[in-house]
Amino acid sequence: MNREPLSRGMRLARLGLVANAALALAKGLAGVIGHSYALVADAAESAADIGGSIVVWSGLRVSARSPDYDHPYGHGKAEPLAAAAVGLMLCVAALGILVKSINATVSPHGAPAPFTLGVLVLVIAVKVALARTVLRAADDAGSRALAADAWHHRADVITSAAAFVGISAALIGGDGWEWCDGAAGSVASIIVFLNGLHILRPALHELMDGAPDIELLERVFVAARSVSGVRLIEHLKARKLGTSYLVDLHAQADPVMSLDEAHMLSGRIKTAIRAAVPSVQDVLVHMEPFHGGHGGR
Repeated sequence: MNREPLSRGMRLARLGLVANAALALAKGLAGVIGHSYALVADAAESAADIGGSIVVWSGLRVSARSPDYDHPYGHGKAEPLAAAAVGLMLCVAALGILVKSINATVSPHGAPAPFTLGVLVLVIAVKVALARTVLRAADDAGSRALAADAWHHRADVITSAAAFVGISAALIGGDGWEWCDGAAGSVASIIVFLNGLHILRPALHELMDGAPDIELLERVFVAARSVSGVRLIEHLKARKLGTSYLVDLHAQADPVMSLDEAHMLSGRIKTAIRAAVPSVQDVLVHMEPFHGGHGGR
């Protein structure tokens, strides 16, 4: 397994940790000094991002460990587990922000200071760049945890953009429009909650050994069936383990084939599958005698 994309992801997770800490501090101070509840709520979301980045980095670090006596299949489950934790953290943070934002809308404070808009523009620019970079790394590594971290950055972009709109409306509207600041926090919290669910659902699917995309199974089937001597492929299954896949299948061949020949054929099947689908870490081939059929899965 190529670990370079995973190593790059771990570096990006550490970078995200530093960036989230700096941005949370900047937004928190600006929100308190500038009397903006939307910005304070946004700072709280960034503070949750710090925990999320720590979880993602830890999950990737554990996932990269080689198999050992206690974990003969490796430590890949740490990866979706980290993603699920990030999704839960987003949902919890969103609910907390929503409660406080509703209170700020019902009982609005004074108008926020104009300089808070400049802080938000800087935050949005940094977070957009981080989200794009981390998402590319997630695609390269096939990492659920890195994808969750990218969505975490995107959620911060959304909350910051909502805060920008709310503060702008409060400043432009003047007296009587202060409630827009709290309303922006409410809208942002709902979007963040939905993002948390978006992260959580596929992570739980992977933790429950859910089936991968049909496209991957099709590629595995074609590669196995193309091996000379294979007459039928059936009971094809696969599950994700971190950034890799484990495949099980039954391969039928000539019933008069010797045990040694069957063993060699199973090795060729494994080689063909791993060459065609590099993300496959291991293949378990059960050899059976062929007694007629149509070659289906």
